[in-house]
Amino acid sequence: MESAATNGEEASSWDELYNINLIPSELFVKFRKEVQGIRVGLNMEFYNTPINEYQAKLVLKPLTPEWKWKLIYEPIHQDVRILSKKIPVTKFLNLQVGVGHNFQMHATGWKWKLTTCLGGDGVSRIRNKTSVGLALGTDEPLFNMQSGRLQASLDRVEAILTHTDSV
Repeated sequence: MESAATNGEEASSWDELYNINLIPSELFVKFRKEVQGIRVGLNMEFYNTPINEYQAKLVLKPLTPEWKWKLIYEPIHQDVRILSKKIPVTKFLNLQVGVGHNFQMHATGWKWKLTTCLGGDGVSRIRNKTSVGLALGTDEPLFNMQSGRLQASLDRVEAILTHTDSV
């Protein structure tokens, strides 16, 4: 919902001061099963915006502490990657590196990713704006304060289903 208030103009009602979107743009369903010291996972990823897209991933991750990698295979894109486990850089920042090959494009490459435990970007934003008018004798108010705008969205919903053998 884009309104005049989000374009820098003054809000005309309380409804223009907030925007809450409860429809997630990403839905992840992950199935996990431990088989002989290896976690086998099937990730089903559904993306709602900007276009509807679907991805499936098969993930193999050794659970022993000496193994520091995991293998990901995407059958739709014919992409295979080996990724390191998250390496702590600071208390809140992690680094992950990997190498992959795409069989459709016959391309091999590497990538890296910085992640944080503080949540994703754009979880919520509150913007405050205060301005003081200096031109006297005009119709502009001398003091104008916008108490703030709230933009919140539920960007990602993730469900992890783990199958364990009962003893």
